[in-house]
Amino acid sequence: MFGGLESIPNNSPHLRKSGSRPVVFDIGTSELGNSSEEDHLLSLESNEMKGAAPPLSSVAIIPSPLLLWRFKVLLFLIWGFSCCKIGWDSVMRMSADLRDLFLYEAFLYYNPLLLVTMMVWLWGINLWVFVQSNIGYAKIFDLDQSHLTHREIWKCATWMTIIVPTSMTAYLYLYSHGEVSLAASQPVLLYAAVLMTLIFPFDIFYLSSRFFLLRTIWRIVFPLQAITFADFFLADIFTSMSKVFSDLERSVCRMVHRQVATIAWFEADSVCGSHSVAIPIVLVLPYIFRFFQCLRQYKDTREKTSLLNALKYSTAVPVIFISAIKYHVFPDKWTNIYRPLWLLSAVLNSLYSFYWDITRDWDLSCFTRTFKFSKPHILSHLLYGRKWVYVWVIGSNLILRCTWTYKLSAHLRHNYLTVFTITALEMLRRFQWVFFRVENEWNKTKSNIQMSMIDMPNEEEELLNSNGHDV
Repeated sequence: MFGGLESIPNNSPHLRKSGSRPVVFDIGTSELGNSSEEDHLLSLESNEMKGAAPPLSSVAIIPSPLLLWRFKVLLFLIWGFSCCKIGWDSVMRMSADLRDLFLYEAFLYYNPLLLVTMMVWLWGINLWVFVQSNIGYAKIFDLDQSHLTHREIWKCATWMTIIVPTSMTAYLYLYSHGEVSLAASQPVLLYAAVLMTLIFPFDIFYLSSRFFLLRTIWRIVFPLQAITFADFFLADIFTSMSKVFSDLERSVCRMVHRQVATIAWFEADSVCGSHSVAIPIVLVLPYIFRFFQCLRQYKDTREKTSLLNALKYSTAVPVIFISAIKYHVFPDKWTNIYRPLWLLSAVLNSLYSFYWDITRDWDLSCFTRTFKFSKPHILSHLLYGRKWVYVWVIGSNLILRCTWTYKLSAHLRHNYLTVFTITALEMLRRFQWVFFRVENEWNKTKSNIQMSMIDMPNEEEELLNSNGHDV
């Protein structure tokens, strides 16, 4: 009537779906009148009677999301099979006496990034559960509107899952076929790509999230300001990844000294060998950072709990350094003096950490609401309100806290597959720790908000009464 666009109801016959998105045919405006609309309908009917199809320009051809998903899964399976086949054939080409040494070196370069990839997948699952349970993790971590969702986390993990094993397969293939220099470049290029992705200053690859991560790491290393929940939460995760950082240091050391794809590093007393003093130093750094965070928190709050927490992290220091002493003392001295001290410090650290998890980090006074989803889900039915969940969490946390000292001890790290398995289990322990720790913090946040809302009317009433007003 006034020359505007005509509103079209949702059940209009002119709305069609091609794939998963609605497509609207161009039916003109109300200025054409009813006669033009009738002519348009008659032309469509005549075309259908003649067997003519509508023009392709009016229909968006979009494949089904289910079809796309199946195609991606098929490509992923083909890629995984190809990597396994090429890697296996490459390893079998080598002589038996060099095979274990070669696998140990390849494993050293790539297992840290594989474990980081696993941690990213698990963090995505954590966020998905928080979303389903209506836990405001964004408010707890003080995240902005552009923070990564669980889907974006999984997308990053998917690319990491593809890139890291592909680089490892290329390393195995090139080395087994005599291309040593090209093989040595594979882990170097991968590490350089990861570093550039983290520090890339342009607005791509989730710049705000990368900046938040780097800023939090900076605050962990230099706790010169008040400690936030995100600061000590990430620092706690770093303590579970201390073995990852140690292997990263050894890998970078061999790259800097050009010992990749060589046997020069195999000498235990070399600068990048298994007896290097840098190994215990890197292992202990996450605990030192967390220790100083607790001291900073005590300075700000004067809570004695922070000092007790600092004591907990300090108990990991003797476990690490006494283990490293083995390579620098006589065997009988290690057996009679240092090994009993190491066992005592390991037991103390494990039990203290377990006690702190149960009584401080978690709130087990009532059934956890983490797995109470807002919508019906089989996972919520299996986990919410089940007593076996608490039995499993407490029992597995105790066992993995004890085996956790294995990866901190340099003299027990000869079997790289065993150490890799224990490190992966420690990350799974930290994965389940995250659920209860974040829920505990969310409960505290909600109670503080409720208390502030209760106090606000009282403050307003006092203000009005002081001015002589009646409500």
